Amino acid sequence: MRFASLGSGSEGNALLVEATSGTTTTRVLLDCGFSAKEVERRLGRLGLRIDDIDAILITHEHSDHIGSALTLGRKWSIPLHMSWGTARAIGADEAPVDLRVVWGDESLAIGNLSVLPYTVPHDAREPLQYVFSDGACRLGVLTDVGVSTPHITSVLSGCDGLVLESNHDLQMLAQSRYPASLKARIGGMQGHLNNDAAAGILASLDRSKLRHLVAAHLSQQNNLPHLAQAALSAVLGASQADVVVATQDDGFDWLAL
Repeated sequence: MRFASLGSGSEGNALLVEATSGTTTTRVLLDCGFSAKEVERRLGRLGLRIDDIDAILITHEHSDHIGSALTLGRKWSIPLHMSWGTARAIGADEAPVDLRVVWGDESLAIGNLSVLPYTVPHDAREPLQYVFSDGACRLGVLTDVGVSTPHITSVLSGCDGLVLESNHDLQMLAQSRYPASLKARIGGMQGHLNNDAAAGILASLDRSKLRHLVAAHLSQQNNLPHLAQAALSAVLGASQADVVVATQDDGFDWLAL
């Protein structure tokens, strides 16, 4: 199993997960927060095309995660997996797409991948995050969440790879030009994780199998890569360079598990 990001941040998010078994390869896109043309361009950087994607999974209905998902699902007949709340929020329940409703804590199989959706606190209709497995390794993803929960700790413990939101630095957000209402939303219990909160979640996990850690969904206005890396690497007792940062423009290249 390996994974790569097409881009991560408030202007668009998409994570590619691939698993190969024998002669078959399964590729799924987690979120699709870019235009169809931009998804095609960013996939091309990894040597792939849109018709190489077997399924699209959606975390929630915010535009930086939905993007062109309905367009790609309709045009390329790609199954779209999401919660019922997300489907209703974006009109997928009435769109001419192959909608597959998923439920928190109920695993599903997509080709060579086993996918576990799990519930998180975020200001959306029915948000989900996901854990992927090829039977040998597990990749956990946690973005767009306000606070940790015991359930999150349980689900993400023991992962071989982890993509973890480190959205903002508390001081930078406090000193930003954002209106007070937006600051309260971002920093609230259904908003986004700051660097310290992300580090706290990481510290709570069983990290005995962890091989790759990615800091994701960094705010371009209210965070800096080295601040996120410093907070997370301190938990690992590792170099800051050991923490990969998913950028808005480039995401990150393939990481193998």
